[in-house]
Formats: sequence, structure tokens, C-alpha cells
Amino acid sequence: MDMMTTPDSPRKSLFARLWHDRAGNFGLATAILLPVAAATAGVAIDLNRMVQVRSALQDSADSAVLSAANALAKNDKMSDEEVLEFARKFMKAQLNNVLPGDASDQTDEEAAEDPLAGAVGNVERKLGTSGKTVEVSLSPSYTLATNGMTALLGWKEVTVSVTATAQSTPESGAAVSMYVVLDRSGSMSFTTNTVDTSVASCVNYSASNWAYKDITSTRDKNYIKPSKPCYVKKIQALKTASAVMMSELVKADPKADLIRVGAVSYNEVTQSASGMAWGVTTATNYITALPSVPTGGTDASGAMTIAYNALKKTNTAEKSAHATKGNSDFTRYIVFMTDGEMTGNSAAWNPTIDKAVLDECTAAKKEGIKIFSVAFMAPDRGKTLLSACASSLSDYYEPTDMAGLVKAFGEIGKAAAAASTRLTN
Repeated sequence: MDMMTTPDSPRKSLFARLWHDRAGNFGLATAILLPVAAATAGVAIDLNRMVQVRSALQDSADSAVLSAANALAKNDKMSDEEVLEFARKFMKAQLNNVLPGDASDQTDEEAAEDPLAGAVGNVERKLGTSGKTVEVSLSPSYTLATNGMTALLGWKEVTVSVTATAQSTPESGAAVSMYVVLDRSGSMSFTTNTVDTSVASCVNYSASNWAYKDITSTRDKNYIKPSKPCYVKKIQALKTASAVMMSELVKADPKADLIRVGAVSYNEVTQSASGMAWGVTTATNYITALPSVPTGGTDASGAMTIAYNALKKTNTAEKSAHATKGNSDFTRYIVFMTDGEMTGNSAAWNPTIDKAVLDECTAAKKEGIKIFSVAFMAPDRGKTLLSACASSLSDYYEPTDMAGLVKAFGEIGKAAAAASTRLTN
């Protein structure tokens, strides 16, 4: 039995001695583990680079398709290839600016190639019930050379891929329902600082002489005489600004089958509203007919209630009206303007009315109705109320002169009529 095991004994003895020889254990372990540790470290480094590059690639692709979709929405004569080339060039410029520095450590030959040349893209032009929609998608990839440590595992390079898609509705395709709530109180008869060059002189009303507005006898010492120069009244500035806003809506909907507008005015009471109608004609005529010298106090609560009730979801009138024109969806807006604070039929601020107005604003915003508010040459309490009513700070305007009012209403019109662009993936 001992003779049969003798040939294996030297071999067993050799391995036994090697195993028990502590002088070589560290070197052996190092020889075995060092490549594994190096490869693991290399993978960790490359994984971090991949995450950075993928993020940069996705951000650039998102920006590119959004820009391309907007470009196509504005110019539907662009061919599909022109749109995709626009997206690729835009993305290449973006990517070069945001890629991590070490991600661009490629060879001269690799750098000379366009890394996005093979990016697959697609353009779709759809005509749905809510108007024309264009969709641009892009699926770019970027190849990174791995570091030497990762290469120990056999991976010489790694490719990162993303997909981005954006939709855009041309300006003529965004359905809108808007209610305009306007102040026609006595202070709207006061002057702005803009000279009315169309007349030589006129009665310039202000807070200091408004109490004498009804005196008609020229012999009375408080009779308000026409003076030079004639300054534009606030109500006149409002009519001009409203016309600019309506003009922007007409540009977006020349056929008057996408945009519906209503208008209502108020002083200490709420005047009869125009009601909602297709296009801007009805609302424009209503605003034009506002008195040239308005009178009265300020209470917007009733007018805001009318606007809110017309646009809230439980009132299906607007949904039904848009459905007749094939508009399956529409955006709801309220444009709320005042030049004062809520006083009711008095000269003092009324906190009860102020709260009632704010409550209507809050209810409307909860319903998803977007509110633009304009505090025109208003006192602090008026500014506070209207800034709280606006859907956001960017939707609140505080013009101090006619030029500012016209600009504000123009921007509101553009915002309401703007192309509806969204990132879908």
C-alpha cells in the first residue's frame, strides 16, 4: 500500500511545503488579486465617466429635438432631412460644450470623425383633432475608449446611447379660451404721463381735481378747464394695450376657430359681460365701448366670478364649443387688470372685497386656469392683491406708464398664442 502511494508523495510534499511556506503567501496573493483589483478600479472609473457622458448626451439631445421641433413648427417647409440635420448640428455644438474633459480624450483619427453622424432620427407631421402637431426624435450614441485597467477584462470601448423626442404645435394650433377682466373705475379717467398728440388740449383729470369733475359752470372757481398738453387717460391706454393683445391672438388664429375670448368690466359694480365668442371681435368691441371718462369705485369680485364660472371645468360650454371646431383640448386664461385697490363704493380700502377677489383667483388657479394680472399705476394694496392672484411671478405685471402697459398686454397675448412645445421623452 505504501509503495502505491509513494509516486504521489513528493508532489504532495511540494504543495504542502508551498502552502505552509508563509514567505511566499503575500507575493502569491498579490499576483492573483492585483489584476482583479486593477480591473475593478478601472471599471469604477469608466462607469463614472459613462454616467457623466450619458447625462451630457441626454441633455444635448433634449435641447436639440426641442429646438428642431420649434423650428419645424415655425417653418413647415423644412424637409425631414433638414430637420434632422438641424438637430444633429445643434446637438453637436451643445455636446462639445458640456462633455466632461476626459470624455474627449480620443485619438486624432477618432476626433476627426463626427460622433453623431450615425444618430438615427425621425420626423412625424400629424394632423389631429386639436390641430397640426410635429414630432422630432433623435437616438444618438457616443463611443468611449476604456482605460487600460478596464481593458484587462477585454473591454476596449463602451457605447452610450440615449433617445429624445419632442412635440410642437405650430402657433395656429393652440386652442385657447380667455376671459379679460378690466377696471373701469373713476381713477381710470386719470392721466398717464404720455402726451396725446391727436388733440391740442383736453381736461386732464387727476386725484386732486376729480371731485370737481361734475362742475359745468365756467364761472365756478373749481371748474376744470381744458389744459395743454393733453395727456392720455388710463382708460385710453388700456384700450390701446388691449388692442395690441388682441392683435397677437389674431396672428395665432386668423380664421377664428381656435381662440375664444370674453370680456367683463367693473367699477363698484359689475357691468354686463360680453360672453365668450370665437375670435377677438366681440371682446374688442366691448372694450372699445368702455366710457372715455369712467366713474365709480372698485370691486372686481363679481367680474372675477363671471370669468371663473365661464372657464371652470364643471361648465362644459367651452369644451362643447371647442369640440365643434375639432379642438379636443384648450388652455384657459384670465387676464385681470386694475389700477387701484378694492374700495367698493367708497374711497377706502375694503379688506372684505379684497379677500373675495383673492378667493376667486385661488379657486380659478386650483381649476388649472392660468391668471395673468396687471397692476397699472396701482397703489401698494392693489399690487399686493394682483401679484397674489397671478399664477406665477412671471405672469404678474406692474407697469407704471402707457408704454409699459402696452408691452405687458403684448407679452400676455404672445404667451397665450405661443406654440405649445413639450418634451415627450
